[in-house]
Amino acid sequence: MIRLPDENGALRAYEPRAEPAPAVAGPPVAADRPPASRTVFAAAHVTADPFREGAGGPEAPAAPDWDATLAFRRHLWSHGLCVAEAMDTAQRGMGLGWPEAAELIERSAAEAKSVGGRIACGVGTDQLPPGAHALGRVRAAYEEQAEVVQRAGAQPIVMASRALAASARGPEEYLEVYGHLLRQSERPVVLHWLGPMFDPQLEGYWGSFDLDEATDTFLRIIGQHPGKVDGVKVSLLDAGREVALRRRLPAGVRCYTGDDFHYPDLVAGDELGYSDALLGVFDPLAPLAAEAVRLLDDGDTLGFRAVLDPTVALALHLFEAPTRYYKTGVVLLAWLAGHQDHFVMVGGMQSARSLPHLARAYELADGLGLFPDPGLAEERMRGLLAVHGVAH
Repeated sequence: MIRLPDENGALRAYEPRAEPAPAVAGPPVAADRPPASRTVFAAAHVTADPFREGAGGPEAPAAPDWDATLAFRRHLWSHGLCVAEAMDTAQRGMGLGWPEAAELIERSAAEAKSVGGRIACGVGTDQLPPGAHALGRVRAAYEEQAEVVQRAGAQPIVMASRALAASARGPEEYLEVYGHLLRQSERPVVLHWLGPMFDPQLEGYWGSFDLDEATDTFLRIIGQHPGKVDGVKVSLLDAGREVALRRRLPAGVRCYTGDDFHYPDLVAGDELGYSDALLGVFDPLAPLAAEAVRLLDDGDTLGFRAVLDPTVALALHLFEAPTRYYKTGVVLLAWLAGHQDHFVMVGGMQSARSLPHLARAYELADGLGLFPDPGLAEERMRGLLAVHGVAH
């Protein structure tokens, strides 16, 4: 038994599982058979190096542990998943600056080539200081990052830009900036619409606070550049809005769900279509996600739902408001699962969630059988609780 704290300061007894889920205990189910019916990206986190000077501090430059960071990407590829690199899950704009992100892209893209894994990488403008800028400067920042991604041989994911949100005066300026980028791109890109629940500085993106008007602008950009958009990643946590959007997409343009609350419904789809996936929650859920989509490949929708539906409670917990701090729970689970040796994050973000929140994340993940070694996870959780004054 382990005693876990709740939000009222009380301790409750929890009995950890003795064995992991079969998909976690055995060899990767999709290693020789990657998902075929859906394209599935896991947005991967970054492992910090706790021994580097300044590591883990809110003002210090990010100090990644490159060996552990790349090993985790190999874990994702071993399950047949694609890797979405240098996205918000990797703490872009929340501890990971552009110099470190550029190195991450180069290293991960080289690793992808060495193992035959698919990778797509975030292109943004986060090398610019906060505040408004001339549109030409925003375009140049996007171009600089796009060049790094394209030179590395990765697919670009054009991320939402805080600088553009602060600078654009209306939809036409979004059309201008994105049109310029799409015309220049050497290969089809993924356009990422990240909602303000993930980043409050992106409120009113696409030039409107009205989501219907914003959607129209988003679709205009796609429609004006046929062949330039592989797909769109929608992170609004609104399943109905995503379904309505994907039904309006031009033929051949994928909808990659970024909805970490409703992903089983959206990926399963309906008679009119489905969403592919580009999800931060698939970082900790990789073995189960791979198993679920393999069942979907076989036409077993009920089996797919039986695997993925129970994971939603964990996702709802990890991504609860303030949603942008979900990375803390993701890294906690990577540590408990044995993918890294510590619970230290770039930017000191390991402190962004409360102890009761972390304890509940452990309980939910253990209940799913997500830890390859439940005994190790329990031992590490006991150590974390002890540091916070919980005696056993």
